[in-house]
Amino acid sequence: MRFLIECTYVYEHPQDNSGIQRVVRNIVRELGAAQPEVECVPVMMNGGQLYRVLSLAPLTVDRGATRRQALIVRLDHLRNRYWWWHSRLERLWPFRRSPLARRLLYWPCKLASLAITLPLRGLLWANRNAQPAPQRAVPLQARAGDQLILLDSSWHDDFFPLAEKLKRQGVGIVSVIYDLIPLTHPQFCDEGLVKVFDRWFDWIAETADGFMAISQTISRQVATEIQRRLGAEAAARRWHGHFHLGSELDLQHKDARLDADLQRMFRDPAPVYLMVSTIEPRKNHRYLLDAFELLWAQGSDVRLCIIGKIGWKCEELVERIRQHPQQGKRLFMFNRINDKSLEYAYAKARALIFPSYVEGFGLPLVEAMQRGLPAMASDIPVFREVGGDYMAYFDLAEPQSLASQIAQFECTGEFPAQRPLGDWRWLGWREACQQLIAGTLAGLRSGARQPDHSVHANRL
Repeated sequence: MRFLIECTYVYEHPQDNSGIQRVVRNIVRELGAAQPEVECVPVMMNGGQLYRVLSLAPLTVDRGATRRQALIVRLDHLRNRYWWWHSRLERLWPFRRSPLARRLLYWPCKLASLAITLPLRGLLWANRNAQPAPQRAVPLQARAGDQLILLDSSWHDDFFPLAEKLKRQGVGIVSVIYDLIPLTHPQFCDEGLVKVFDRWFDWIAETADGFMAISQTISRQVATEIQRRLGAEAAARRWHGHFHLGSELDLQHKDARLDADLQRMFRDPAPVYLMVSTIEPRKNHRYLLDAFELLWAQGSDVRLCIIGKIGWKCEELVERIRQHPQQGKRLFMFNRINDKSLEYAYAKARALIFPSYVEGFGLPLVEAMQRGLPAMASDIPVFREVGGDYMAYFDLAEPQSLASQIAQFECTGEFPAQRPLGDWRWLGWREACQQLIAGTLAGLRSGARQPDHSVHANRL
């Protein structure tokens, strides 16, 4: 038996650096060092074929094929961005109130989109028989008894036929689940993603033999959703486990430069509180601003630094930040910084604040705490699972709850957690990889007898 660790999206988009891509890269990097009980092979899917991945880093081999593939990726991103802007436009007056207005908007937009989709389809046709660069990936023949572990963001890819073919050949299917937010909290997601994710989950519920979630909280949600969709009898034939994520930042290139504006901000001795995440409604930046405006109204000199790329459904929020009277004084926003600059911010900040409504894990919390930076977070189950008594929690119903904690911390110097951060321990990516492999093996061996078979270590 081999574990075939799927990493298609990261293979095709090696420069992307959001949470899932970071997880995939680090797990794949640690496969050799993890010394698992089974052979682990990173794989990607292309053109209905399975390939062994030799390198996730982009390598220039065939310049023509490389440029063509790069153009395909850029056009695909442009198409997604185009329809994202369309969805934003639909939410404005008069389109949000009138189905007729939305239809009148759609057809001109559809015709205009041909300027993107026709060249994209042409390139895809020209590239239909292209093989991955042999220095990066080589064909792989799956064998009966292998386990295909869908580690990457597989809902974006249409590889259902290949996975089903492999299953008919005796290959097991294991799905890694990061969260169920498009299902449990669709109001925070783009409508297109909600539909795609729901369709994918229907397929994965029917197809997968087992599920590995990135927290016990999510594992329980998955088990409940599987039972709701399939019924108790069919759901009982699936096994469930979980593992936890590491915290090392892996894209710190030697030639990377520290952001000059970030350095300049930290030269001021006034304390800086850090928020690290994509800017989108689910992350709850509005609550954060409300809390800090309470502090500033009381004369506090604390500063707020927001780090993260601009996401979706956040136009009013971004405008509020950019036009804020404290912008550049006690309020700062950085949308494009590298891992070296992020590491610098973790080292210099006073504390991390994470006011999310819902998360699958909350990787910035672990990244901060592992570096000795205390963290304050919304009081939701997954954050309690990750932070335990070593983190401070605030009430999302009342911004004063966070403002009071910060004021107390500034006044007394004592962080408002029940236990000192110095006693907290967390795993690295090597241990996270070991948990994934061990938890999958445990699930395969024990079948569906219990709701969660993971071998995991909350504190190492």
